[in-house]
Amino acid sequence: MSKLLLIKGKIKKFDKNIEVSGDKSLSIRWVLLASQCIGRSRAHNLLMSEDVLASINAIKKLGIKVKIYKNFCEIFGNGINGFKYKKNIKIDAKNSGTLGRLILGLLIKSPQKIKLIGDKSLSKRDFSRVTLPLERFGTKFYFKKKNKLPFSILGSESTKGIKYFENKGSAQCKSSIMLAAINASGTTSIKAKKSRNHSELLFKYLKIPIKIKKTKKYDFIDIKQPKEIKAFNYQIPGDISSSAFFMVLTTLANNSKLLIKNVNINPSRTGVITILKRMGAKITLKNKKIYRGEKISDILIKSSNSLKAIDCPSKLNSSAIDEFLVIFLVAAKARGISYFKDISELNQKESPRLNWGSKILNMMGVKTELTKNSIKIYGQPNLKITKLITIKEYLKDHRIFMMCTVAALTLGGQWKIHDKDSINTSFPSFLEIIKKINEK
Repeated sequence: MSKLLLIKGKIKKFDKNIEVSGDKSLSIRWVLLASQCIGRSRAHNLLMSEDVLASINAIKKLGIKVKIYKNFCEIFGNGINGFKYKKNIKIDAKNSGTLGRLILGLLIKSPQKIKLIGDKSLSKRDFSRVTLPLERFGTKFYFKKKNKLPFSILGSESTKGIKYFENKGSAQCKSSIMLAAINASGTTSIKAKKSRNHSELLFKYLKIPIKIKKTKKYDFIDIKQPKEIKAFNYQIPGDISSSAFFMVLTTLANNSKLLIKNVNINPSRTGVITILKRMGAKITLKNKKIYRGEKISDILIKSSNSLKAIDCPSKLNSSAIDEFLVIFLVAAKARGISYFKDISELNQKESPRLNWGSKILNMMGVKTELTKNSIKIYGQPNLKITKLITIKEYLKDHRIFMMCTVAALTLGGQWKIHDKDSINTSFPSFLEIIKKINEK
């Protein structure tokens, strides 16, 4: 099958209902936490992407039994620190920063060295944000190249809770320390800059001893080591990051309407909705409910002919960090100059996304002003692309591929987008859903 996607025309007018794949963050967290439970845990609508499959393969290497059926997955946990494995094992995190960073928290007691590897993209990313705090639990790391994959981890038999200030707003870092706290005696205290709180909600639901005090800028989290964690079942809601591409597709399409059903609208993830609505997107939340502490909703989107620029408040950054690329497309069609600041974290993702976002907009004929930490986008309400645009060598970043697909289907031109298998990382059914929307 060709790895090149060719798009020569805009998407037709549509009025459809869809469901997107299960939330990636919750899918990976379910796998890792289920491995620490006693007995059988079951998940429905688990995202079967490369990142989640890598998580499943990781815990299997650590001696955890897993069964995958057509409609659900079962994990048979051996309890806290219940991993059983041979010497010299190697865990491949593939492209997943979430897996690579979070699983280290579960390995702080590993009596033997375990090697962690990843793909070309993940091997360029900095792991010091998790290795430095985990070293304070007594864990040792052995690097070939400082703070980069591949490296080995060796745990400590006696691990005690630590105090740590997480100042980057990284949910991966915070969650890695939280998982380590499960294996550490006493109390682990984290002062954390605001970020996604999926782990906190799961800890509460699983009755892991956790106390959270919230202030305007920080969350103060105390975790005591639990005696055991009981197995649990979970219906994974739809992923808002995946939904964001369809929100923008509909916003920029002509005279169209789309309902996305059963999406996780956790407040720490809904920055994309807040930003798009401020820019004039027509988005309505319907049928809201609470499930396992998470907020779930259907999302109704209608096309918008009048989009305006935004001076995006930095406080929204952490809740929209994975959606900025596709938000940039709306800014490209908006009236005025949009400004996004304090977003250097974008360049710490699967590819340097801030740089790539600017590059792609420039290829489309949109003027940008780029710094290491910000971007100004000069919107063109009448933007129409008529030339050929080729996208390649972007480290197979799934979100860049999907951003370009949405741009091609709504803004015109001819597009050659390489490496379409990149979507297998997070959203294997993306192109199938696009096809469904485009059918009469």
